[in-house]
Parts: sequence; structure tokens; C-alpha cells
Amino acid sequence: MTGSRSQALGAAGRWLDPALNLADRVGLRAVWIGGALLLASASLVSIDVTIRKLFGLSLGGADEISGYAFAIGVAWAFPFALLRRANVRIDALYQHMPARVAAILDLVALIALAVFVTVLTRYAWEVVAGSWNLGALSNSQLKMPLWIPQGLWFLGLALFFATTAVLTLRTALALLAGDLATVRALAGARSIQEEAADEAAYGKTLAAGASETRAP
Repeated sequence: MTGSRSQALGAAGRWLDPALNLADRVGLRAVWIGGALLLASASLVSIDVTIRKLFGLSLGGADEISGYAFAIGVAWAFPFALLRRANVRIDALYQHMPARVAAILDLVALIALAVFVTVLTRYAWEVVAGSWNLGALSNSQLKMPLWIPQGLWFLGLALFFATTAVLTLRTALALLAGDLATVRALAGARSIQEEAADEAAYGKTLAAGASETRAP
């Protein structure tokens, strides 16, 4: 590949960086919302169990709401996990492969994920549309219109689909341009050194927060 072509592909890939940065910011907010939903549902279930134990009463629907919250929270966390490379990967052989081979495998993994997410998002939309058209309600005392939790779940999957598509295209352009370092930074398995650096940074943040709390 000529140098000019590599530069052109690299420049084309960099045009996608603002979209990735936007996806990262949106994903960060989405994962906080998803986490808040999980904490709220856990609190609701705890309160329900306590009231049932002490007074023989029940709030009703706590288990149903917690199920919705779990599905929505997980779906909204997918984009963040993808961009931060927080997903679990089996890298026993990967770490010993040549850089170009590893980069190709990273792209293949992203393409496979993109295909899966495309199918998943399509059928998720069919579920939401079906519930909307039928006016389906949950088979419980809450009688929840199912399109509401399903729609929020689909929204997370749609964001995951968009993030996966942009990341796959950006990684493909970087690979074609011969920019293996960018491929690894975008889609490669996290190394032990990266994990250790993140843990050290997190520890410093906790230490700084503790110091500020103790300060008069």
C-alpha cells in the first residue's frame, strides 16, 4: 500500500474520532443511569422483603420492576463496556501473536459482534413494535404496558448498535492504513499493564477523596 493511500485512510479514520468521543460520553451517562436503575431496584426489593418479613405485607411488583431494570441497565451499559474494552476476552494465545495478526483478529471479532448486534437490535425492535400494536400488558398486578420497558431496553441496544458500527469502521480504516497501535487501542484486549495502570489510577482517586474528607 502506498504512503499516500495509507495517509488518506488514516485521515478518513480520524474523521470518525468525534463520533467515537460522542459515543463515549453518551455511553458514560448511560452506564450511570443503568447503574442507578439497578441500585434502585435492589433497594426496592430489599424494602419489599423487609416489609414482608416484619409486617406480612408486600409492595407488589418489586420482582417485576427489578427484572425490567436489570434488562435496561445491562443494555445501556453495553456501549460503555465496548469502548472501554471492559468485556472479558480469552487472550492466552492473543498476547503472543504478531501485532498484525492480533489486529486482524481484533477486527474480525468486531465484525462478528456487529453482525450479532444487528440481528439482536432488529428483533428487539420487532418485540417493541409487537407490544405497541397489541397494546400488550404485563401479566401481573402492575399491568405495565410492555412497550415502555421494552422500548428503553431497545434504546440501549440501538445505542450499542450505533457504537459498534462506528467502532468497527474506525478500526477497519486504521488497519487498512497500517496503524496497528490505533487498532489495539480501539479494539485490542487490555494488557496486564493497562489493567494495573487503571487500578493504580483508581486507587489514587480513592486516596485523594479520603484525604479531602479528613481535611478540616
